[in-house]
Amino acid sequence: MRAAPRPVAMAAASPAANDTAGEDRFRRLLAAEGTDNLLVCMVDMQGRLVGKRLTARQARETPGEDMHACDYLLGVDTEMVPIPGLRSSGWERGFGDFSIRPDPATARLLPWQPGTLLVLGDTVDHEGHLVPHAPRSMLRRQLERLAAAGFTASMASELEFTVFQGDWQQLRAGSYRGLTPDGFYSEDYQVFQGTGREPLIRAIRNGMEAAGIPIESSKGEGGPGQAEITLLHAPALESADRHVIYKTGVKEMAQAAGKTASFMAKWHEAQPGSSGHIHLSLWGLGGESAMADAGGPHGFSAGFAHVLAGQIALLQEMTLFLAPVVNSYKRFQPGSFAPTKAVWSRDNRTAAFRVLGHGRSLRVECRVPGADVNPYLAYAALIAAGLHGLEQRLPLDPPAEGNAYLAEGLPEIPTTLREAMAALDRSTVLRAAFGDAVIDHYVRAAAWEQAEHDRRVTDWEIARYLERA
Repeated sequence: MRAAPRPVAMAAASPAANDTAGEDRFRRLLAAEGTDNLLVCMVDMQGRLVGKRLTARQARETPGEDMHACDYLLGVDTEMVPIPGLRSSGWERGFGDFSIRPDPATARLLPWQPGTLLVLGDTVDHEGHLVPHAPRSMLRRQLERLAAAGFTASMASELEFTVFQGDWQQLRAGSYRGLTPDGFYSEDYQVFQGTGREPLIRAIRNGMEAAGIPIESSKGEGGPGQAEITLLHAPALESADRHVIYKTGVKEMAQAAGKTASFMAKWHEAQPGSSGHIHLSLWGLGGESAMADAGGPHGFSAGFAHVLAGQIALLQEMTLFLAPVVNSYKRFQPGSFAPTKAVWSRDNRTAAFRVLGHGRSLRVECRVPGADVNPYLAYAALIAAGLHGLEQRLPLDPPAEGNAYLAEGLPEIPTTLREAMAALDRSTVLRAAFGDAVIDHYVRAAAWEQAEHDRRVTDWEIARYLERA
């Protein structure tokens, strides 16, 4: 870890906070008949919604007011245990407050939570500045840099999840043993098996549409009980906001149906992992596509070629932002539909970056993330890597052909959290993009996660060594 932090200056307020139309819509939704509570949320390091519920009466008296929250929300692990050694929060700093500043543009009623209005917010300090290591702040910073280079980004998430029989309380009571997927065999694109789960999947599709999160399609996936619901593309920040609301909503609707929906990257060694593929396209500030050029190599614009080259060049260094926990790395196996090599291709699912479409539909799909990804961190890292390629005018290598798993001499995607953590720690490019303090924060959090895993005795070890050691 580096000793001296290099802070990154952040804007004082969210641009959307000054959007009069957004504020007016927020107030109308808050005043609507039937709205009886307001859920004000930020996103934590794990990509989860955290925040407070206000009565509608209180919310109407103080609409859009900053909401205080403990700063440890950006300094805890999945179990809400404070991570030691962080500079931004800790026992020695007293665990003070920062604030959630509501972004009115994100306000939406949640059909699966009657009477509930949700608004997401940016995390700000006592002076009203965006907290640099907050995931939404990190994405905002990279989008500002992208705009300065003359581009905007449209992005979309493809999240897979597995539905299990029994709600989370039943599964936890059984120590998560004997998990029973809500299906019996690989149901990839299969209609009959998916029909059995259609009441839940239909509720998710319709609920998301009603909440302003457009759905492209849904289908069965490669594992028993596994499904994929594809979100429609949107501007990057809006896409990340939709991603976290969608993920929470899927879990809540599954729970209401007496089932459990899991976005764990790999729940069983014999079953497919759950991916979180990310699609990216670039546009000019005037709304024109910045991706295709019939006269360019591979039909790409020079800018897109540089961006893709930057993403490939920095893939090892940014993998921690794409695969955040120990379990994430169990997906990266040959022949698994999860990539192992840092290469690109045309419509080839064995590569890390798969280029799809033509003309205005041209886009690149990053196949590295699993469904456990924090979208703000992943989007920010992909944009930062692309900007590196653009700034350095990196040349794009030829595409991979055939089975990329068998290709020799190509850079490997990190296979462990420890390896990815070390690659991020030594990345001069990402330290320049995010600031030393931000990178040190996430490296330290990953080191804690790794240490927590290392000291645990697993079922596999018991079965293998108890008798035969």
